[in-house]
Formats: sequence, C-alpha cells, structure tokens
Amino acid sequence: MKIERRSLLAATVGGLALPALGRAYANEGWPNKPVRIVVPYAPGGGTDVTCRAIAETLREKFGQSFVIDNRAGANGVVGTDGVARDRPDGYTYVAATSTHVMNRQIVPQLPYDPVKDFTPISLLARYPLVLLTGANSPYKTLADLLKAAKAKPGQIAHATSDAQSSFAANNFAKQAGVEMVEVPYRGSGAYLGDLTGGHLPVAWGSTATAMPLLAAGTVRVLAVTSPERSRFLPDVPTLAEQGVPDADLIGWFGLFAPAGLSAEIADRLNAAIAEAFENPTLKARMESLAVDPAPISRPDFVALLKREDDRWAAAARDNLLPRG
Repeated sequence: MKIERRSLLAATVGGLALPALGRAYANEGWPNKPVRIVVPYAPGGGTDVTCRAIAETLREKFGQSFVIDNRAGANGVVGTDGVARDRPDGYTYVAATSTHVMNRQIVPQLPYDPVKDFTPISLLARYPLVLLTGANSPYKTLADLLKAAKAKPGQIAHATSDAQSSFAANNFAKQAGVEMVEVPYRGSGAYLGDLTGGHLPVAWGSTATAMPLLAAGTVRVLAVTSPERSRFLPDVPTLAEQGVPDADLIGWFGLFAPAGLSAEIADRLNAAIAEAFENPTLKARMESLAVDPAPISRPDFVALLKREDDRWAAAARDNLLPRG
C-alpha cells in the first residue's frame, strides 16, 4: 500500500515552532551530557565517516561527547524510526541522507512521516555518487562495463546501499540501455569487502565512501553522477561525458531531531554546525572525504526538503525508485 503524501511544507514549519513539549526540555545548560547521533547505516560508509568528523568538532566546541550510534536496517528506517519515537530533549538526532525524504515513496506503511515527525536542524554536506569497481577488476572504464553488460544482460551485479544509490543504479541502467542485477547491502560499508576482494563487479557509493579506498589503491572510480566533474576527482568523467545522459544525482547529508525540539536548542545547534565547518581540521577532513560542506539556515533546509519531496514523487511516478 502506498503511503499518502502529506503537505510537507506545512508539516515542517510546525517543526520550526516552539511547541509546549519542546519548551519543557529547553535548557540553557544544553548540552550537559553526551549527545547521541544515530547513523542509520552500517559503520564505515560515507554517512558514518562524515558524521564522525563533524561529531568530533562539535565535541570540542561544547565540551560534551557527540556519540555516533550505528543503527542499520531497512534502508535507514530502523535507526530513523527510533529517533522519531525519542524525546525531543536535544540529546538524540539522526543523520539522514536524501533517502530520508525518498522513503515516503518507497516504503509501504512507513512508521513515521519523514518531515512531520522530525525537527530539521541543518543540511551538513553535498556530494555526487560514484560508480566503483575493484582495483583488479577487468572493467578499466565505463565503456568496458557497458560492453560486458550488453553482452551478458542480467548477469552483472551492481551493489547499492540505500534508496538513493538504488535510484542511481536503476536510472543508470535505464539511460544506458543495459540490464544489470541490483544487490542491496545494509550500507556502503557492508559491501566494501566484497568489492575490494573481487567478489562484486561494481557498486554505487558516495565520494566519502570512495576516497579512503582510492588512497589505499583498492578501488577504481568509473564515473561520477554530478552534472560536471567533481573537483575532488577531476580525472573521472561524468556519466553524461561517457554517453549516459540524464543520470545526474547530487546527494546530501542532513541532521534531524525528533519533532518538538525547542527552537532555542535547534537554532543553537544549527549555528554551531555552520561554525564547525570553519574549523581547519574539519575542513581538511571534508576535503579528504570529497564532500562539500553545505550548512544552511533551518528555513532554507525546509525549502530544500520540499523540493526533494517533489522530485522523488516524480521519480516514483516514472518507476525509477525501488519498491519496499
């Protein structure tokens, strides 16, 4: 059963208000104990490593630990649902990707509304996705992969780790005119051993997933999903450059609290995140992960979520999204 799409903007504006429950938890001394950030994917993936870098900078600013808690499962739904049900006291957050909004289109009977049940804090970073293969793979270029996929329709696997990468994979196959087998994993960190060990032909992941592996020499990047070449991977052609048009995708990470968080705490954390990205150490870490810091105001984050909701509704109508 398809879940009903609710009015995103109206619901989210409510998250920017100061409801009575949120006021009850507002505290000028926040944070006075460790803060938990749920990453709803397996350790080692792009969301995980990016959020750990941000959490360390926030710890230095506030003098309290910002603890990463990996709760993988069901395309991010398991960990995210736990946060939706938690108290809006400023001590529990979820670090979500573009999949967060997309899930309303692909998960039957989603147990929460991805906007109504959360207080948006800030966009964290943007990144293109990349198509990866192992360093010892026979596919030296995207042309090699496409040639093999056309010769063996339905026999070459490509791994995905969430709905966002699944969309990238499905859209790529459609635009390239090939049939490949999608193999879903519980986070990009979960497929790395298979990819680098030669048991998996190719996989879709973020630049944050790819960069440490590139540095170690264990993977090769065949393409990026951005409209133009990534400044971090200037030698890697885009999909469009290699004859696969209309396959662009820019992903993002964002931070959310349970609905009802006080505006005082939400605004303070939003400002702290923007300030954190001016930290030279965090700047260098973001560069090493090939993600672009993108802190924005909370109202601007709401507007972004509305645009995303419209985009994924259109993608669902075009049958480009996976089905739960």
